[in-house]
Amino acid sequence: MKTLTNHTLLYDEDCPMCNLYTAGFIKAKMLDENGRKAFVALTDKEQTYIDVDKAKNEIALIDNMNKKVVYGIDSLLKIIGFSFPWIEKIGNWKPVNYLLRKLYKFISYNRKVIAPSKINDSNKLECTPDFNVAYRISYIILTILFTAFVLFQYAKLLSFLSNTLFSKELALALGQIGFQYLFIRKINKQDQLHYIGNLITVSVIGSLFLLPILILNQFVVLHEYITLGWFGITVNLMILEHYRRINLLQLPKHLTLTWILYRILALPFLLNF
Repeated sequence: MKTLTNHTLLYDEDCPMCNLYTAGFIKAKMLDENGRKAFVALTDKEQTYIDVDKAKNEIALIDNMNKKVVYGIDSLLKIIGFSFPWIEKIGNWKPVNYLLRKLYKFISYNRKVIAPSKINDSNKLECTPDFNVAYRISYIILTILFTAFVLFQYAKLLSFLSNTLFSKELALALGQIGFQYLFIRKINKQDQLHYIGNLITVSVIGSLFLLPILILNQFVVLHEYITLGWFGITVNLMILEHYRRINLLQLPKHLTLTWILYRILALPFLLNF
């Protein structure tokens, strides 16, 4: 790998994804040992030539020699392109670049519901992306469809759910949101969408846990007890993850109980219709 020296990549230290891929750049020697810096550690002088508001939404790469800054997908393409020029060339091709920018913003604006962090009550500089309603609703819609599809495929492995339909799984996913809304309707709209984003992310995590069984079943016929047991383990992990996120978001803990209650109430619909 060729090392891009004298450059510093700002990152959100509270974001697990940001920590992971910026550390990966350094470990792969695409950036030098001092090639990343936590956003909260910005000095007053650095804030004079860095667009702080933009850097919250799009990761900033600083050229320390001439104090020039690039943001978002341009930052990533510059780092990766230094080692692999052909990737940068493809990434800057207009149709591809357009899609990459949309994908980057989709992830960036939703990173706090994909991997939430503890609410910061101090006055220190914080790298929290702007709230974007369009990207949040797009995330919720796409993840609901993904979750419903995986559950539909998994349900077909269980004989007592032989009457499963994709529309039924979709209705159950939407019903979960509607049910939980009854208990969050008094908080502001932004916090509602923030919670719903986290709620559906828990379902996505559960769906990802089910994927290995779906893949394995393509090659080996698994006993139904194994399939059902794995589903039970997944549900318990989802409960723990939901509870963890509720604590991070400083929301009422009874939301986890209502989450479980909905699953129980929905069981007859799942089995009989």
